[in-house]
Amino acid sequence: MKKFVKICLISLSLCITFALCFGATYLTLNYFSYSHIPLNADALASNNLQIEIFDFENKKIKQPTQLNAPHCDLSQLQAHTIGAFISIEDKTFYNHHGINTKRIVRAAINNLKSKSFKEGASTISQQLIKNTHLSNEKTIKRKLKEIALTKKLEKQYSKDEILQCYLNVIYFGNNCYGLEEAANYYFNKPAKELDLNESCTLAGIIKAPSKFCPVQNYDNCLKRRNLILSEMEKDGKISVEQKISTQNKPISLCLTPRENATNTYAQASIDEAAQILNIPTKQLATNGYKIHTYCKMDKQNQLSQILESQAVDGVDNSALVIDNASHGIVAYDGNSIFKLANIKRQPASCIKPVLVYGPALNENIISPSTQILDEPLTIGNYSPSNVNKKFAGYISVTDAVKNSVNIPAIKVLSYVGLESGKQYAQKMGLSFAETDDSYAIALGGMTYGTTLKTLTSAYTTFANGGIFAPATFVQYITDKNDQLVYIHKPAEQMVLRQDSAYLMTHILQEAAKTGTAKKLADLTNVEVASKTGTTGDKKGNTDAYNISYTPEETIGVWFGNLDNTPSKIAGGNQPTTVAKEYLKSQTYQKTEFEVPSCITTAKIDSLEKETNHTLKLANKHTPERYTETAVFSRFNMPSEFSPNFSQIPQINANCEVKNGQIVLNLVPQKHICYQIYKNDIPYQSIQDKKEKLTLRINFPEKQCQIKIVANYANNTAKDLTGEKVFNLSQTKQNAKPKDKWYI
Repeated sequence: MKKFVKICLISLSLCITFALCFGATYLTLNYFSYSHIPLNADALASNNLQIEIFDFENKKIKQPTQLNAPHCDLSQLQAHTIGAFISIEDKTFYNHHGINTKRIVRAAINNLKSKSFKEGASTISQQLIKNTHLSNEKTIKRKLKEIALTKKLEKQYSKDEILQCYLNVIYFGNNCYGLEEAANYYFNKPAKELDLNESCTLAGIIKAPSKFCPVQNYDNCLKRRNLILSEMEKDGKISVEQKISTQNKPISLCLTPRENATNTYAQASIDEAAQILNIPTKQLATNGYKIHTYCKMDKQNQLSQILESQAVDGVDNSALVIDNASHGIVAYDGNSIFKLANIKRQPASCIKPVLVYGPALNENIISPSTQILDEPLTIGNYSPSNVNKKFAGYISVTDAVKNSVNIPAIKVLSYVGLESGKQYAQKMGLSFAETDDSYAIALGGMTYGTTLKTLTSAYTTFANGGIFAPATFVQYITDKNDQLVYIHKPAEQMVLRQDSAYLMTHILQEAAKTGTAKKLADLTNVEVASKTGTTGDKKGNTDAYNISYTPEETIGVWFGNLDNTPSKIAGGNQPTTVAKEYLKSQTYQKTEFEVPSCITTAKIDSLEKETNHTLKLANKHTPERYTETAVFSRFNMPSEFSPNFSQIPQINANCEVKNGQIVLNLVPQKHICYQIYKNDIPYQSIQDKKEKLTLRINFPEKQCQIKIVANYANNTAKDLTGEKVFNLSQTKQNAKPKDKWYI
């Protein structure tokens, strides 16, 4: 046994040794093969880069972008500014030769524990190479290229030159590339004038610009700034007193609009292209890439003008238009000092068709006419309410959607299932956090929210008959030799059946005619389906949406404030006006939504719907006034006929004689006509009544017959006539003896 164990241990040791030797040989050979890659001096130093961007007709888009940022001079920066970046990013920057071996080993161990490449242990030199020469993929090959190029960098450039290049290319969020631009944007001052507080704030952003942005995530940014102050104090760069006094200060921003527009179509295209090729934005220019987009300048100009004309003081806005067939974004614009394209906000009621009603239609749980009880509701600790704090009783799904009533949406999501609804929405491009696990998401209550681009793109699913593909700015990308390096091929997938998508469209058309988007009702050039959404409280609203689509295009419009300042905006107002003005300005070839063959109409019994809140087919005797034409999928039609109007009507009445009068008590039904006869002579007709009636009839005769004949309204079928007869007689009472007054 001992001998066997010994053999196993020796074999295992040999295997490990062989694996290590093989791995070391593989890494070494690859490293030397990558050592021949040259440094790109332009990528490191150029501050006059341009990217050619073309519209759908292959004409250059002449819009400003944020690519060419002003540069800072390291020699003019204050010591605490340089110290903040050194302390948090690379403490031994001036001592190593580009690679920090200890940090790499420590990071490798942590990555093995977490089974990921979460920690990179990159020095400032490595980060500079990654941001100017390489993609963002986390692979061993890329890391080897990074190390090889970093060694070259350290040999050819001084430490100060490397640090200056680094500070001029690093990304600070909100489309700020380089320290100089970030200082101007966040604090309205040049980088050389940054104080300790401001320097640490900016140094903290670069680790994760969205997570540590002082605008959207102030608390995260504050914690990160305080960490940097502590690290600087440990490194002897500031005193304990400086650390404490600065940690007690708030971060006072002075956001400043930049000369170059942040929210242009061109800038959005650059950002998307960098993401597609998985390289830093600057490399798009240094490598000579050309971006060809779906932009149609006539539509772009029209959208920009309309957005500007509908601007609200102190309120940001943005909008985009998607071509349904190609999934390409043909127009985009925004007005804000913030970069809006990738900002996530609560989608409000605009999420309901995507998360709730679309899935419910597809699961055959509802139809447009299905009745839902709008009533007070509590699920666990969650007690939602409607916007007007009132409850409407039973209403149809169509009315619930078009009037954006909240309680029915939550009930329908409970029928679909929370996870099932989220799976449908995810297939339409939305993403959810683990904490999005309550029915509040039915009303748009997401942890992080979603972008306008993602939300608008989801609605193309309904316009495209249930087929979804993400919307995109970029059509294709070529390199400096005009060789194709990327082409957009929509990854289409069927999320909803064609009938389900059309029924959602049918419902949203009603929203555009008589619902919250009724500003669109007088559009005559094209059919439109629409949904609005508003987020806010008693103080005012922070977000307002309109998502509308025609057979050819989908437009998404947002008004709001990223700092959540309340204002007088609402989804049915400014955003809907923008959508209306844009759609009115366009000419479309397809002006009507195509009705699939799997859609049908049927007459249902409106009395059954009103009384029992169920959908049943009207039978052959149902009067026209009690029928209602409803739209259905052939896969989800009512199978039962209503029992109303198919049986002899019952008469709920009684009759008696009191004080020489006939007293007739009748409980009528609204859909039944009653003819009352006295001795076969018509006495009175009663119809369209449903409250208890009491009739008093003179009775001078000794005997009398009261007959009630009941027929369904507007129905003359003799076999469906009800009758009830009362035979009455006068009963003489013995006269009482008169009192003798004189006794």
